[in-house]
Amino acid sequence: MSEWWTYSLRDLLLFSPRTYTRLFELYNLEWWPLQLVALALGIAVLMLWRRGGERAGRAIAVILALCWLWVAWAFHAQRYASINLAAGYFAWAFVAQALLLLWLGGVSNRLTPAPATRMQVHAGLGLFLFALLPFPALGLLSGRSWTQAEVFGMAPDPTALATLGVLLLAGARPAWALYPIPVVWCLISGATLWTMDAPGFAVAPLAALLAVGLAVAARIKQAGAAQPGR
Repeated sequence: MSEWWTYSLRDLLLFSPRTYTRLFELYNLEWWPLQLVALALGIAVLMLWRRGGERAGRAIAVILALCWLWVAWAFHAQRYASINLAAGYFAWAFVAQALLLLWLGGVSNRLTPAPATRMQVHAGLGLFLFALLPFPALGLLSGRSWTQAEVFGMAPDPTALATLGVLLLAGARPAWALYPIPVVWCLISGATLWTMDAPGFAVAPLAALLAVGLAVAARIKQAGAAQPGR
């Protein structure tokens, strides 16, 4: 029997790339045309951000929370669990993120669009738009069919990336508790895709780390500007 340290991540993967992409295809076909509703919700988030105000911030939090809850149940619990033993834990993590969004964004109003650095605004808006439109098309470049696309509000990766984009748009005083789960998920997803030799395995992890880096940099800049004598 081989020793445990001789195993790599690829040895621990319980499904093939074909099984993984087929999972998304069956999922999308089962729920079509709900993808159009998810796209409409993404556009609604953008419109609410442009509108601004406390009510817009709460509405954004509710929309994102609904998306995380849907992915937890419909994707992780109902689909991904059939090929990945850890999917049940992923589902609970997504439920936890949804509850955090409802509490910090809906009740405490920490997602209200607020003044942010130009870089934050550009990065946050760019990340959200990337998750909404180009990200589902990335699969086509790697040989997937359009029925296997990962869509915001229905698939975990674009939902996590879009949430990080919204957090950047929330200004220099974000709700830090909303960062860990999306970031950790992006790292897990990147590792999973890496084990399958998927060409875009680094996209989600790098985007997530960039979002965190920009948020930290903006916070440090804000703290420095607030010091007496500056």
